[in-house]
This record gives sequence, C-alpha cells and structure tokens, in this order.
Amino acid sequence: MLEPRATHLLKTLIDLYIADGHPVGSRALSRHSGLDLSPATVRNVMADLEEMGFITSPHTSAGRMPTVRGYRFFVDSLMVVKPIARQEIERLEIELNSDARPQQMVANAASLLSQLSHFAGVVLTPKRREAAFRHLEFLRLSERRILLIIVSPEGDVQNRILQPHQDYSQDELTETSNFFNANFSGLPMSAIRLRLAEELKMLRQDIATLMSSAIDLSEEVMGETEAVIVGEKNLLTHQDLLEHMEKLRYLFEVFEKKTSLVHLLDASQSAKGVQIYIGAEAGVMPLDECSIITAPYTVDGEVMGTMGVIGPTRMAYERVIPIVDVTAQLLSNALSQKKSDA
Repeated sequence: MLEPRATHLLKTLIDLYIADGHPVGSRALSRHSGLDLSPATVRNVMADLEEMGFITSPHTSAGRMPTVRGYRFFVDSLMVVKPIARQEIERLEIELNSDARPQQMVANAASLLSQLSHFAGVVLTPKRREAAFRHLEFLRLSERRILLIIVSPEGDVQNRILQPHQDYSQDELTETSNFFNANFSGLPMSAIRLRLAEELKMLRQDIATLMSSAIDLSEEVMGETEAVIVGEKNLLTHQDLLEHMEKLRYLFEVFEKKTSLVHLLDASQSAKGVQIYIGAEAGVMPLDECSIITAPYTVDGEVMGTMGVIGPTRMAYERVIPIVDVTAQLLSNALSQKKSDA
C-alpha cells in the first residue's frame, strides 16, 4: 500500500507520461500534482517510488517513467475509465449489426478495434462445434503436390497443401472431388468418417488414401481457431516501439505465425470481463514493451472467442479498455441476434 501523497504523485506522473511520452521531472510533477509540495519533497517521494519498483529513470535523465509494476498499480487502483463516446457506440452498432456472415462480423470487430484505438486489433475466431464442409476441391499443382480447397457451411474458404506419396492426374482429383461433394457435403466429419469406412473398401487404395488424408486435414482446418489481426502497421507510428526495432521486428513475426497469440487469447476466454496484460505479463517474449487488452465475446451467453487490442505499454488505458469492453458486448449482441433470426 502507498500512502496518499505517493499514490497521488504516482498517478500524476503516469498521466503525464502517457500524455506526452517524456520522462517526468520533479518540477513538472510538483507543478501538475495540485499538491503544495516543493520539488525537493517530490524528489524524495519519487526516490521512494523508484526504490519500490513503480517508476524508473531512463538513461541519465532526471525524469522518471512508469515500470510494468507502476502501470499495473495504476490500472488496478488509480485509473478512472472514460465512457466511450456515443457516436463511437453508434458506429460500432451499425458496423456490427450487418448482413455479413458471423465470421465476417468477427473480422469486422478486429478492424473496428484497430480504427478506434489506433493500435492493432485482434480477434480469436470461434471454434466450430462440429466440423463440416459445404464444398471441397482438389487441384493438382505439380507432381505429388495438391491444393485442397475447403469451403465451410458459412462460406469461409481455407486452402491447404497435400503431399501424397504418389502422383494423381487432375481427372482423378476431379472425380474424387465430385464424389465428396455429392455424398458428404454438409455432413459432420464424424458422420463422414463412419460412412467412409465402408465406402473406402470399395474404392481403389490410392484414392482411398487421398480421401482419408483430405478428411483428416479438413477436420483439422474446420475445427481450429484463428487469430485475425488488423492494423499492425499502426504500431510503427509509436516512438516507444520504434526505439526497440529488433523486438518490434520479432513482434511482427509473432503476428505472422500467430501461435503464441492464439494461446494467449484462448487462455483468456475462461476469464470474465476485460483482461489487461502489461509487458512481460503476456508471456509472449517480444511483447514486453506492449500491452494487450482482451475481452471474451459470447453467443447466447456461451463464450465463443476473444477480442482485444495490442499497443505500447504507454497507452491511454482509461480510453482503450471501454473500447474493447463495449465492442465485445455489441458483437455478442449482434451474433446472438443473428443466431435467433436464422
């Protein structure tokens, strides 16, 4: 626990640092704090806060800036959340209550988060309860390389490469595609497996092997979650991150591979409400100069996925947190309504 004077000065320091990004000196802090304290007294309090790990002094500057521990204390105990502007809520309602498919609505939410926060928006798409496909097609790319095109019942398209042990002609692949679509379109993969067990006995071994591989891959693709990331380039406009180019470069590799982000967002689905990961708290190595704010979204009360914003640790948390929270609530409402209308 901090005594009231130290608490007030820490909040003032963090507010000032978030506003302009410059380390805060004792004179500036004394002037903006509203307390009748001399710069010398402020310096003493700042020294105590630094010793406790709430602030730090970059380089040889006399100014101080918050640490991850300082931001965490600020977010948990000092911050006053600002309500989101009515026009922004109306914009979200219009954009999310559209005729788009659910998957597209989720992607739209990532874009809106990025636009409103001016950071990167990310959404974890929901897992499908029962993997199925509407249309499936094999295309021969080259010897022993086949493109498998899978269209979900919602119209989403996924492409994967198959590398079978033998070569197939395009005529054979077209015949196999037609067989799949005529007999199994719209059926759950579990049901397809049962029916195929008998069908494969009557097919040539090479075609049977190809079909089994396609089912395995389709089930994996249609049942997996995916992180949709929008607005990564916004992070290139923030000086805080540009000062750490090597880590920023690695961060973009994380965005491209998405695996660690999917794990983080997947884990945050079990938490209620908004979650805030500051710096190294995210457990994603290059994000120690970044913060992630997430919130789950639901359909009829059941959690379907997670959405969030990725930005520098020096962000206006009091503004970004309600953006994430309200967007998650409005997306939940829109998805639930679309389900009831279906």
